[in-house]
Amino acid sequence: MENLENLEDFKLDVLKEVGNIGSGNAATALSRLLNKPVDMGVPKVQMLPFEEIAEKVGGNEQLVVAIFFRVEGEAPGNLFFILQPHAAKSLLSRLANIPSDDEDSFNEMEHSALSEIGNILAGSYLSSLADFTRLSMYPTVPALALDMAGAILSYGLLQFGQMGDAALLIDTTFLEGQNQIEGQFFLIPDPESFGKIFRSLGVPMNDD
Repeated sequence: MENLENLEDFKLDVLKEVGNIGSGNAATALSRLLNKPVDMGVPKVQMLPFEEIAEKVGGNEQLVVAIFFRVEGEAPGNLFFILQPHAAKSLLSRLANIPSDDEDSFNEMEHSALSEIGNILAGSYLSSLADFTRLSMYPTVPALALDMAGAILSYGLLQFGQMGDAALLIDTTFLEGQNQIEGQFFLIPDPESFGKIFRSLGVPMNDD
């Protein structure tokens, strides 16, 4: 039992390191894109069951902004970057200098800016994971939606069939002075992909 617990701790340590490196790379890339310093807090990383994702963002009926990607390559899966609408508006106004008076909708410029920010985050985290595992992983073009969390997760299931039953959560925090803007990044590998990821790191899986 102790060995299993040590194994789980080791897996989480690896994933935390992926989150740290990915976050640093994302901050650098966003700084270049926006031509201003972007600071990101040390991400909190955890594994959780797929069915707890909606609960983490406020429940099935919570209105959220979600940027969705399909992960392609040797360890395919799904990615969601999820923000509360007010956090998305803060991110746009504070980081991208795109002010908005309408809290309930997002115009074309806002869609484009959020998609690009999500794209940079997804690329940074996936390239960090790919560097660790030496597996090819890359995101598709992002899709953005403003809807209830449950509906967005159901859409992902309908589009790509059964998702894996575990998700990697990376709590992402953007910092500007005393202000914090929080979002959540969920990587949901396909059923076989977690095994590939950990085996590539030399970590035996429980069923090996």
